[in-house]
This record gives sequence, C-alpha cells and structure tokens, in this order.
Amino acid sequence: MKTERRTQAERTTATRGALIAAGRALFTERSYAEVSAEEIVSAAGVTRGALYHHFEDKKGLFAAVFEAIEEETIARLAAAGGEGGALDRIRAGTKKWLDLCREPEVHRIALIEAPAVLGWERWRAIGDRYSLALVEHLLSSAIAAGEIPPQPVPPLAHVLLGMVREGALFLATAPDPAQAQRDIGHVVDHLLLALSRPDGAAA
Repeated sequence: MKTERRTQAERTTATRGALIAAGRALFTERSYAEVSAEEIVSAAGVTRGALYHHFEDKKGLFAAVFEAIEEETIARLAAAGGEGGALDRIRAGTKKWLDLCREPEVHRIALIEAPAVLGWERWRAIGDRYSLALVEHLLSSAIAAGEIPPQPVPPLAHVLLGMVREGALFLATAPDPAQAQRDIGHVVDHLLLALSRPDGAAA
C-alpha cells in the first residue's frame, strides 16, 4: 500500500510539473490570451481533465507558473550577493534583478503578463511572498552592522521593493531596454547608497 501511495504521489507531482513546464514555455512564447488550454495539455502530454484536476482553470495554472518563476528568481538573487556587507548584497541583488528582467521568461510572464492576468494586488502579493522576507533580513542585518542608520525596517522594505518593481516595469516596456537598464541601475544604486548617510535615518 505504501508503494502504491508513493507511486500515485509521484504521478501527481509529475503531471503538475508537466503542466507548469508546458505553460511556462507557451506563456513565454506568446501572450496569455493567445495560449489555449488545449495547447497546454497537448504540450504537457496530459488530458484536459488533468489540467482542471490540478488547477482551477488556465489562470490558476498561470499563477503557478508565475510563482515558480518568482521562487527561482529570489533564489538566484539571494545567491547573487557575493562577498561584502548586507547593503552590498542588496545592491548586487538589485543589479542582478535588472539583468533577469531582460530574460524572456521574467520579462513576459512576470512583468508583462502577470500584472494584467492576475491583477495588481495578487501580482504584488505573490512577489512579496518570495522577496519581502529576504529584503527585511538584509535591511535588518545592515542596520545591525551599522551600515545604514537605525530606522523602521518593514516600511523601508516595502518602499525599496516598490522602487525596484517600478524600475522593472519601466525597463519591461522601454523602447531601448539596454539604455533603460543602465539608467535605472544608476538611479537605484544611487538611492541605495544614500541609505548609508546619517541624514537618511527616519525622522
């Protein structure tokens, strides 16, 4: 019985993974509206019933695809800090994020399609779920190390994430992405460095 349950669990995981992988590839190639459920199940090699067994609908699958990309992205950002203090890690992470924004999956799915398909609030909530804790941890570490003046961490984390998100959205629709990336990178890095100034402390 244990072997049968384990096999069924493996099949369930494999089917869900196949649907997410198929959706991820198709949603990267074309817009959400242009991809049909029939195409997804055909690419995944499963039945239409399997899609609706694992996800409420096509939008539910899209949300799972977006979450998978967010989870992988935050892991890549966490690993991008290298050596240095917490503030240096934040700066390195934001630079890496702007690099990732130009990758096809992140660009189309996370920045172009997700806000429109899922709505702003859900898009932001999913992003916060994966990024907010890391940003708060790095800010707390920077304050503890004396790299930036003491100040309330939760609101500062939200402000920083808002700044980075808006920069990413600007980059996603810019006619010259390379120039936009350079400009945004300069602005964001300048503002992050300003945090280390004594007059940057909250009043």
